Amino acid sequence: MKGAVLVAIAASIGNFLQGWDNATIAGAIVYIKKDLALQTSVEGLVVAMSLIGATVITTCSGPISDWLGRRPMLIISSVLYFLGGLVMLWSPNVYVLCIARLLDGFGIGLAVTLVPVYISETAPSEIRGSLNTLPQFSGSGGMFLSYCMVFGMSLTPSPSWRIMLGVLSIPSLIYFVLTVFFLPESPRWLVSKGKMLEAKKVLQRLRGREDVSGEMALLVEGLGIGGDTSIEEYIIGPADDEVDGHEQTTDKDKIRLYGSQAGLSWLAKPVTGQSSLGLVSRHGSLANQSMPLMDPLVTLFGSVHEKLPETGSMRSTLFPNFGSMFSTADPHVKHEQWDEESLQREGEDDMSDAAGGDSDDNLHSPLISRQTTSLEKEMPPPPSHGSILSSMRRHSSLMQGSGEPVGSTGIGGGWQLAWKWSDKGEDGKKQGGFKRIYLHEEGVPGSRRGSIVSIPGEGEFVQAAALVSQPALYSKDLVDGQPVGPAMVHPSETASTAPIWKALLEPGVKHALVVGIGIQILQQFSGINGVLYYTPQILEEAGVEVLLADAGIGSASASFLISAFTTFLMLPCIGLAMRLMDVSGRRQLLLVTIPVLIVSLVILIIGNTVDFGTVAHAAISTICVVVYFCCFVMAYGPIPNILCSEIFPTRVRGLCIAICALVFWIGDIIVTYSLPVMLSSFGLAGVFGIYAVVCFISWIFVFLKVPETKGMPLEVITEFFSVGSRQAAAAKNE
Repeated sequence: MKGAVLVAIAASIGNFLQGWDNATIAGAIVYIKKDLALQTSVEGLVVAMSLIGATVITTCSGPISDWLGRRPMLIISSVLYFLGGLVMLWSPNVYVLCIARLLDGFGIGLAVTLVPVYISETAPSEIRGSLNTLPQFSGSGGMFLSYCMVFGMSLTPSPSWRIMLGVLSIPSLIYFVLTVFFLPESPRWLVSKGKMLEAKKVLQRLRGREDVSGEMALLVEGLGIGGDTSIEEYIIGPADDEVDGHEQTTDKDKIRLYGSQAGLSWLAKPVTGQSSLGLVSRHGSLANQSMPLMDPLVTLFGSVHEKLPETGSMRSTLFPNFGSMFSTADPHVKHEQWDEESLQREGEDDMSDAAGGDSDDNLHSPLISRQTTSLEKEMPPPPSHGSILSSMRRHSSLMQGSGEPVGSTGIGGGWQLAWKWSDKGEDGKKQGGFKRIYLHEEGVPGSRRGSIVSIPGEGEFVQAAALVSQPALYSKDLVDGQPVGPAMVHPSETASTAPIWKALLEPGVKHALVVGIGIQILQQFSGINGVLYYTPQILEEAGVEVLLADAGIGSASASFLISAFTTFLMLPCIGLAMRLMDVSGRRQLLLVTIPVLIVSLVILIIGNTVDFGTVAHAAISTICVVVYFCCFVMAYGPIPNILCSEIFPTRVRGLCIAICALVFWIGDIIVTYSLPVMLSSFGLAGVFGIYAVVCFISWIFVFLKVPETKGMPLEVITEFFSVGSRQAAAAKNE
């Protein structure tokens, strides 16, 4: 856990440099204009070159990061920052300065696009939101420190704009050293390229523990895109007993779920009949929406996050070992090619010979060992007496032969990863029904009402529900084409089985793109640029500059000091957001703070249309601006990037987030350059009125379309988008 936090802090330095640069150019342009005798249009071009560079680089950053990796792109970003700073320090004329600003913009574009992706792919799901708020905090911190530097230099007799801009190369050099020598590659990207051994070592470092087998399995399962996913309800208990008075299922419907140790398994029976458990599960389902306009996906996600018991949803207590399908044939020997992730074709008697060396490209060790997956041998049944919970607790401290404890392999958010093999079809023959399931259980009497993925535990039985789908690397096509393991192939062999652009047409991916693009557009038009533009005028009217002038501080220096103070106020608010991001959640923070933005803008409109007197107007305007800034950076500032880094499948995450980032930068350009035109056409009150309307639309969009993703593994989030989108489409066609 500590490793993931340190890695996130180091990665967010890229956003620190962005904030530093934004503030520095805002101060330095005052002196550049005088020194180089710039016209207004050229002055605007100097400032905008970094924005242009960021937009251009974003168009290709995603696909390249999916091909080359996240870490190399962050290294390139640090190099571009460093080169941009050096060239700005040297700039003999405006042309060289523009080139330097373009290089700087390339670095900004890569950092802003890929740092959230990198943090999401390395952070534990329980603190992913908090860690992904770090880029917002570090960016604001960079702005604050930069404004302080510019303010200090502005007090000197002859401030040098070249030094102001060139200082950027010092922190960028630190960033370069960290990206090269400290930051690991994203384990999800490594798995997508088949580099399993390296991915495991990175995960062990990030999580601070040796047993990462469950999460490794999760990363492999996350390679799938789309697929036919279903929601199933299970009652898990002893095979011999009747399940709490429910109608017994047929033998064919009995499912054995496999745990972490040879011989450790439980029998799962689908819930049948009109039982109270079935009614609880169906309440709040896609077919019973209380609000017709609300996206069914929002209800589906929301059912996971309704009020939890005191234990919360951050860990599983009932299934301490589910999902740990990984054990080796000999507990004293671990295969290095796939380590603990080994799998053998069902029914085969011979296992592949283990190959020497550490090459990830040679698939000789099976992915899940025969001793836990074979159904040819009778597994010891679960205990028929006593609570199954007791059985699970007895196995919660399993020891390997080496004496190394095998911890829980829960995948976060109260979810567990397990597998099943339905070996009998309608004709009685084996069908190869190998399925992956994401289990979610609660473990306390009384279910959260309306939960679609949680059923309460009663007596000696565990009642749960699951997302059931085909394993990512298992299909009948692969069985016919390349019979290794139970049709398990090395991830590197399936990395390019279909055009990456084709994946964008998958219903779940399309749905996620609508959410990501929509929230990025609305964020840009919600008024932050207009309020930033108006802030110096408001504070000047409030008499702040007069007070500073009386203290002997010039107007330019006073402006820098005011900006430093404004950004300083943001920092504690972002700190509070970091605390709440994984507690209240992204959706709740947006729904609470956006109305405050609307009220602040409405009061600013009233203040600019009604004469309250100079003092009252200045006081009201100042309070509104400060409140707007603080609420914006708490939620609407960081959350769009956080959401976009969470909702896309691993293999297209870079491409999809690049599309969303491109929308962000284009929106930024439109808003920045349309603001003067809007001010001349509609006046300040009219502009703020437009922003208030956009904020209201934003609230409606978030309420109806944006799901809550806190605490959920990335792979489960994308699976929810897949199943929710398909069921919503099916409901429309009925």
